[in-house]
Order: sequence, then structure tokens, then C-alpha cells
Amino acid sequence: MIPPVVALGVGACVLGLSGRIVGPEAFAQDAPAPVATPGVAEQQPPDPAADLARKRDETRLELETLSKTINLSSDKMAELEKSIADVQKDTSSIRQALIDSAARRKSLEKQILDGEKKLAELGVKEDAARRSLHERRGLLAEVLAALQRMGRNPPPALLVTPDDALGSVRSAILLGAVVPGIRKETDKLAADLANLSALQAASAAEKSSLTTTVTNSLEEERRMNLLLAENEKLSQSNNAELETERKRSEELASKATSLESLVASMETEISSVRNAAAAARQAEENRKLLTDEQRAQARALAESGVPDKNRIAPAYPFGDLKAKLELPVAGDVLRQFGDADGTGHEAMGMTLATNPETVVTAPADGHVVYAGAFRSYGQMIILDTGDGYHLVLSGMETISTRQGKFVFAGEPLAVMGAKRVASATALALETNRPTLYIEFRKDGKPVDSRPWWTAKDTGKARNDS
Repeated sequence: MIPPVVALGVGACVLGLSGRIVGPEAFAQDAPAPVATPGVAEQQPPDPAADLARKRDETRLELETLSKTINLSSDKMAELEKSIADVQKDTSSIRQALIDSAARRKSLEKQILDGEKKLAELGVKEDAARRSLHERRGLLAEVLAALQRMGRNPPPALLVTPDDALGSVRSAILLGAVVPGIRKETDKLAADLANLSALQAASAAEKSSLTTTVTNSLEEERRMNLLLAENEKLSQSNNAELETERKRSEELASKATSLESLVASMETEISSVRNAAAAARQAEENRKLLTDEQRAQARALAESGVPDKNRIAPAYPFGDLKAKLELPVAGDVLRQFGDADGTGHEAMGMTLATNPETVVTAPADGHVVYAGAFRSYGQMIILDTGDGYHLVLSGMETISTRQGKFVFAGEPLAVMGAKRVASATALALETNRPTLYIEFRKDGKPVDSRPWWTAKDTGKARNDS
């Protein structure tokens, strides 16, 4: 409270009905002119969606730049190499370590995506607070000028100069009119500044957390690369034979006109794929011979998360996996099965946007029918998951598996690139981010994959600029 005895002189300002501070005639020569805000009235209101998209692009660029500046220390590298050396050198142990590593890496990638969104939202709020202060800079200047005027021209004290009693009374009346308005604007200014400071502090904390998460993600990426190298040593039985099959598969892919013909040719012409398919079919036949009790025990073991890591066929029927599969990448859904695909047709699969160099894991157990480039799909992996189902993944940059190999759910298969790969499945997408295309096929026909996913973010598709 401002005591009446130190109240304003006749130099006090009063609030007009418009909310602006209006100075009396007596102060016209001293009060600073209001600061003009040209163009404010003509400005279009900000678009929250466009602001958020712009901020996410800026944040994503900052994170990409940050990841390139982080180098793992020699001590950390030695620690990672020792952890790999301590893993038992057999196929099941290495592959379980790979699955665990992929799970950790996907979790970190999801944390980065969530942090990126949160940082973008904080940035939009911070910009809005700054914009609000900027648009009211004229009013705020007048408030400060009024407060300054109060300090320079205090009213005479009634007890000291009784001759100026009338002036003191007039000053007190003016003060009673102006102080509530000035206090209201001053409190609002203080609250806005405090809010801006809190947003800046929250942004700084989120950036620090993201830096730690990005570093952990890079460490996990290095661990996975070491595990993949060990796994390749164990599974590389015959380099010459594998190279021959790779060349033959490329030849078949160049001749195939559709996914159906590619799958058919691979399963008849490539021995490793043919043998894997035969083994999987035999395992399915054996499963049909199980008693109800044995089948229930096998299902319980599979659902416990620790099924036999030496198996060569899916742990249980693919049709039983509805609402149980995890998405192969951490990302945002851009397009769903049945949406317009940009060519006047409906999409035959779903498309997700990811961050650069995101790991791609197997959604379910299955043997790799094909792994390589195929026509307008780009780099592609086809998994035979049994029960007549095939899973198609495309849009990756680097594939770390090979055809004929049996893979477990959660096992790393590939890595996304730095930017979106131009392909028929990524037409009309308003994003430059890497995009993964996922297609489920039953007996050669595309089906909607949504019933199989456990992820909560597979609802309505949206474009992400």
C-alpha cells in the first residue's frame, strides 16, 4: 500500500475507460509518448497447430545436431565392450541380449519423442508469453512512466505545508482513482514475467533431460552394434552360399511384379527360405497334434515372455496375437490402413514417422522370406509369421537380418535413415522424417493391422509436418 501522506501530486495519471493510462494536461510535457504498436490490429491470430509444428521442427533439428556432438568416452566404450565379452557366446544368449537391447533402445527413442513434443509445447507457450508482453509494450511503458512520475512528484505533506491542504486533498482523490488500475497492471506484468521465467526454467530442465536420454540412446546403439557383430559371427555358417543366395534373391526381386510373386519365388527358389518355410510348416503341424493341455501350457509359456529361444517356428499361432504386438518402431502414426494414399487409392498398410536412425524390431516371431530392395518399396523385409500371414516392412535404410533366418519378436531387424525415403508407400506425406511402412497380408491379401497392436497411439491417422 502507498501511504496517503506520500500520495501523488497532481502529476498522477488516471485510467481511461479503454484500459489505457491517460495522463492529465498538467503532465503532458513530462510524460513519455505512448509506444506505437504498428500492425498489431492487422495481424492474423496465431495458428496453434502451425506454431507447434514449427517448434517441433526446430526442436528436432536441435536434437539431431546435439546427437552429432556427443562422443562416448573411451571408458564408456571399454565398459560396453566388456559387457559384450561377458555375454555367453551362444546363439540364444546373444539373441536374447539383442532383444533386451532393442527394447531399451526403443524405450529411449520413445522418451526422446515425448521429450521433443514437450519441449516444443513449452517453446510455443514461451513464444506466446513473449508475444503477449510485446503486444502490450505501449501500455506497460505508460504504467512504468506513471510509477516513475509518482516518485518524482510526491504531494506536499499536509502537516508541513497546511497552505497546500486543497492540493493534498485533490492528490489523494486522484491517487484513489489511479492506484488500483496501476496495481492491477503491475501485478499482471509481474505474473507474466514470472510465467515466462518458469517456462524458461522448464525448457532448460527438459533440454538437460533430453541430452542425457540422447547419450543413453547412443550408448545402447553402440551396444547393439557389438551384439549384432557377435550374432553375425555365430550365424555365418557359409559365406559363399549366403552370397550366392543374395545374388539369386536380387535377380528374383528384379523379375517379380508383385509382393505375391516375390514371396512365391523366394519360397521356391531360395533354399534357406524354402527350408525355413518347411520347418515352420512342420512345427505348425506338430502343434496341431498337441492336446488341449499341452497347447495351453505352450501358450502360457509364450505369454510369460520366456519362450524357447532355440525354436525355429512362432511360439503360438499368429491369429492368437491380436492386441499383443508392439509397434516395430517408436514413432507417430501418419496414415492407417484404408486412408487415402495420395494416388486416389486406399492405403494397404500403415505408415509411421520416426526420428533418424531409429531401430526397427520384429513385431512377431517369423522367418525372413525376403530382405533387400524391392521396386518402389525401397529396402524391405518380409516375415512369414505362420497361419498364412506375412508382415511387410519397408522404408528402412540399413537391414541387419537376412533371408531364411528365423527371428524372434522384439529382435532388431533394421535401422531407419536420416530422412524420408522416396517410395510409392510414402506419397503425399507432409513430412521429411524417416517413415516406416507396415503391411499385414493374409493369404496374399492386405488386411488391417490395427487389431494386433497394443500401442495406444494407433488411432486416427494424422499428418505430421
